[in-house]
Amino acid sequence: MSGEGLEGVSFRRPVEADYPAISRVIDDWWGGRQLDHLLPRLWLQHFTGTSWLAEDPEGHLAGFLIGFLSPDRPDVAYCHLIAANPNLRRRGLGRALYERFFDDARANGRTVINAITWPANHASIGFHRALGFEIEAGPGTQNLYGTPAEAGYDFDREDRAILVRRL
Repeated sequence: MSGEGLEGVSFRRPVEADYPAISRVIDDWWGGRQLDHLLPRLWLQHFTGTSWLAEDPEGHLAGFLIGFLSPDRPDVAYCHLIAANPNLRRRGLGRALYERFFDDARANGRTVINAITWPANHASIGFHRALGFEIEAGPGTQNLYGTPAEAGYDFDREDRAILVRRL
């Protein structure tokens, strides 16, 4: 799959050896928020079969999606993290990563994709909405930063907007 602005970008499954390159960019790619703790090495030891990595023509990391098939909910696939190099955004890279993940989910009989994001991350929310995700706004949600979200969803202090896309 190639989109406008993705000439020369290649996609492959990540391997554990990609961990240092990915972990080095997480905080920078999320605008300086300290989020590297969200991706311990185990993700690249046990979840590479449903995760994706994109590289630019020179072989540098361009983006990644870390996801898995829920072992407890046979209809759900979950995107744990998705990121694109800020210099390569708005070219279809995130969509291309997600499309590969959607294909993995479909191939395994999954009909729902779940993800979460910080409710003040309006770029992430807009990106996900453009891909057909809806923000769950049910019991327990409140308007946080202009977005329906669950206060204290993670660690009893981190607010999260819950994103759902049906395949």
